[in-house]
Amino acid sequence: MRTITLFEGDGIGPEITKEVVRILNALQLPLQFEPYEIGQTAYDHTGELIPQDAIDSIKRNKVALKAPVTTPIGKGFRSVNVGLRLAFDLYANIRPAKSLPSVITRYDDVDLVVFRENTEDLYIGIEEVIDENTVHAIKKITRKASERIIRAAFDYAVTNNRKKVTCVHKANILKKSDGLFLQIFNEIKNEYPDIISNDLIVDNTCMQLVMNPKQFDVMVMPNLYGDILSDLTSGLIGGLGLLPSANKNDEYAIFEAVHGSAPDIAGKNIANPTALLLSACMMLDHLGYMEEADRIRKAINKVLTSTAIRTKDLGGTATTTEYTDAIIANL
Repeated sequence: MRTITLFEGDGIGPEITKEVVRILNALQLPLQFEPYEIGQTAYDHTGELIPQDAIDSIKRNKVALKAPVTTPIGKGFRSVNVGLRLAFDLYANIRPAKSLPSVITRYDDVDLVVFRENTEDLYIGIEEVIDENTVHAIKKITRKASERIIRAAFDYAVTNNRKKVTCVHKANILKKSDGLFLQIFNEIKNEYPDIISNDLIVDNTCMQLVMNPKQFDVMVMPNLYGDILSDLTSGLIGGLGLLPSANKNDEYAIFEAVHGSAPDIAGKNIANPTALLLSACMMLDHLGYMEEADRIRKAINKVLTSTAIRTKDLGGTATTTEYTDAIIANL
């Protein structure tokens, strides 16, 4: 029996987690879940955003499934997501964006994967107040972090029969920091002669994504660009409610929905669990249950080919529970 650390999150987190676990249990796999509180709920109960017992659970189990969490608003509170990524050095944030059947968007053939470096760059929030009118933010780029995320992107391309890896940067202006990231990309790409490689400036990349996303396959980039562009790619397939995510290194992996906790619709049984469910599919792939992960993906596709059973955000009237029931019926 494999034990999975489970973070039910805040807002809609507990209700979508309940439905995702119900689907996973329907597969009758040798998996059990160990629930812990993090985020706003944990802070209310313990005064800590990430209690030590939650950290210890990940250390034991190596794998976690995480619903959206709320970080208290106020000075001194670091994002729970950032805290977990840095605590376990989860350097690779992987976000596949793939079109789903009958979810009407501008494009129906998007199939790309963003590899986002997860441990440095501006996103980690190292800031210094120089005086009351001036603040400096530190953009940190290192060879070690750049090499491992770039190599991870190329290795993924090889393993998954992807044909192309694109490096996204702003090295024309940030010549030393992004320049180092691009330099390392150009060194590593020579080790993968069968993979097409190119690089694009980040602003041009945004334009190219909305004009012709089909030109992209695997994309690799520093942390902040990855945060922005992965949200952009979710918009190409119907929104963050359909975008799965994994945070990984060679030892630990946390799979999560990257959308917010949506407290305004919490408890109404109308939330869309698809992003967390697809993240759970990535978890099953990671654990070696690829066939079962594909069964869930096919069931999602089958349900979405009809507009009869969809949650409100996808133009339907189904409750979260009804949507889950339909997926289980199609497993």
